[in-house]
Amino acid sequence: MSACVDIDSILRDNWGYDSFRPLQREIIESVLDGRDTLGLLPTGGGKSLTFQVPALALGGLTIVVTPLISLMKDQVDNLKRKGVSAVYLHSGLTRAEHRLAMDKCRLGKARLLYVSPEKLKSSVFTDTLRGFDVRLIAVDEAHCISQWGYDFRPSYLEIAALRDVLPGVPVLALTASATPEVTEDIMTRLRFTSRNVFARSFSRPNISYIVRRAEHKEAMLLKALGATSGSAIVYVRSRKRTRELADFLNREGISAAYYHAGLAVEEKNERQRQWKDGETRVIVATNAFGMGIDKPDVRIVVHYDIPPSLEEYYQEAGRAGRDGKPSFALVIAGAYDKGVLSRRLSDAFPPRDYIRKIYERACNFVDIVVGEGYGAVRDFDFSLFCSRFKLQPVVARNALKLLSHSGWFEYVDDVSSRSRVMVLLSKEELYSVRLDADADKVLQLLLRTYTGLFADYVNISEQLIASRLGMSNEQVYQALLSLGRAHAVHYVPRSDTPYLYFTTSRELPKYILIPKDVYEKQRDRMARRLDSVKDYVFGTDGCRVNRMLAYFGEKPAHPCGKCDICRENRRTPQTHENDVETVRYLASQPGGNTLAYIAAQMSRPLAQIIDIARELIDVGELEMGGDRLKVLSKSR
Repeated sequence: MSACVDIDSILRDNWGYDSFRPLQREIIESVLDGRDTLGLLPTGGGKSLTFQVPALALGGLTIVVTPLISLMKDQVDNLKRKGVSAVYLHSGLTRAEHRLAMDKCRLGKARLLYVSPEKLKSSVFTDTLRGFDVRLIAVDEAHCISQWGYDFRPSYLEIAALRDVLPGVPVLALTASATPEVTEDIMTRLRFTSRNVFARSFSRPNISYIVRRAEHKEAMLLKALGATSGSAIVYVRSRKRTRELADFLNREGISAAYYHAGLAVEEKNERQRQWKDGETRVIVATNAFGMGIDKPDVRIVVHYDIPPSLEEYYQEAGRAGRDGKPSFALVIAGAYDKGVLSRRLSDAFPPRDYIRKIYERACNFVDIVVGEGYGAVRDFDFSLFCSRFKLQPVVARNALKLLSHSGWFEYVDDVSSRSRVMVLLSKEELYSVRLDADADKVLQLLLRTYTGLFADYVNISEQLIASRLGMSNEQVYQALLSLGRAHAVHYVPRSDTPYLYFTTSRELPKYILIPKDVYEKQRDRMARRLDSVKDYVFGTDGCRVNRMLAYFGEKPAHPCGKCDICRENRRTPQTHENDVETVRYLASQPGGNTLAYIAAQMSRPLAQIIDIARELIDVGELEMGGDRLKVLSKSR
């Protein structure tokens, strides 16, 4: 099929790009040939295009499974701006929104359907898919299906059942980071018909990976930002610290803003825009920031706090230098950080009795009684929950996640959604609706300001409407409610409240079992991942980058030459011999290499490489052939 589809025209006409990034074309052609395909592309490698281009080339409907509700919203909005029809489904939508999205899919008016994995637990939903013209199943963040992975989500195991509902439909699985065990597990869990992996190297030669020890992290952060130019991201592990560090940097004369999942949607969008446009230099963020962000000129990514896995570190650090120019990934490590990493294990896996108490309290909190609740969706104010029961938030959140992983309910906290409106009446019918003055003014402004209101739900801003009409936000809110009561519009107010989606009826605490696969085995795997992070950050044995690449199953031929350990080794007597060995290796490649190329690869002065080359030529190991240093030919 790939031979008769002009994917270059699709790319150019819809995205404005003249060429594909490495491996994108190969993955797309594999999908168009009807093969199950696994793509391992690093952060910034353009994973979304590998299913969006086939969606347009294949016609019909492409189903995209993704765990991140905020990311699916962003992608759908971006596709709509490009004229590509796409919809999304998750448990937080109203029934009317769900029905409209399904109607579009059934009538062939949508090319892509984004779904959260918990939707696949509904047999009614999956049976409905049989009547759709589905051509491709794309699984984003595919590492979530593997119990070996750092972000295992049991709801992902439901994806394999789609193969029974949609026989013959190929699967494209995508992830930015996966160890060899996870790679094989993904293909097994998704029932690949044959092994088919396209993987780019995890190496990012333009990034210098640095670890600095510091008892006073603020001073080290200022030094790092002062020594670099361009945009920066500083990652921390708590919402409170994002605000504290951003305030500190602003006081020191460095423009900074903070970002975390608890901010209102408008605040997130504005801070993200200011940073992307260069109005703010530094964004201080939790790991909620970065997914789907494509800013090419980030010169430094700083990990002020250490992440709990190399997978997360690699993804976050990889947001530096997407334009290919020299950039830095810095970890600032304090003496107490080893202990912090160790405590994360006990925080992530609290005692089973504690988990059962959290289940009971959560059910009471949302008024679900024993024997009821199956299929229910309940708003879940996590902060109020912790306050009411005097719970430590980190441990309570992890207990909720373990309950989700065990199948008792789905705890969803990725829910920031903007207010949205759809007009329910025709233009003629609107004239006959009797409205009060405020509601009429708001309706008229909606019709003048927003397009597409009669066909779909459209994001709106009550604040914008209020400022244009000279009304208060509360007046606009009440006017929209009045329009809803008159059945003129369907108004869905904004929400950033997490929710619980009950996949079973409530049970008594004594029956709440946390399986060994979810608890003991996952705890052991997390312990190994934490040990790998500790080795990367605190170890001094060999190239830091090579240790990270080995974790991902690669076998690098020589040290990176750019990490802090490699730079330090240049100052030791062993450095010269290491450099000699590297020059031998690069000269032994087919056709040899120029001295300038070798110097650039090793990050060494050209004069130093010339001296080493002379040594090896003098002892008869190498020769200069034209302008290239290569192995001495046997004819001599």
